[in-house]
Amino acid sequence: MTHAVVLIEAERDAMPTLGGALAGLEGVAEAYSVTGEWDFVAIVRVPRHEQLADVITGQLLQLQGVARTQTLVAFEAFSQHDLEAMFSIGE
Repeated sequence: MTHAVVLIEAERDAMPTLGGALAGLEGVAEAYSVTGEWDFVAIVRVPRHEQLADVITGQLLQLQGVARTQTLVAFEAFSQHDLEAMFSIGE
């Protein structure tokens, strides 16, 4: 499984609807509106690395109101469950 975090700057008039549109894309597991330099964060999860281009350039960048993006591809994924299991001492 390949994971990526996509930071998204939105055009002002797209702010009310872009989050729902992002969340509706196949391959986008979660979408958040955030504060700071970026307006939205999308968490992309796809079975194969090659599918990132289909989701990000093929779908996400085609959405009305996406001004620019920055994509961060994960080397490894850690969840709270995984971390707790790693550090548990056989309780």
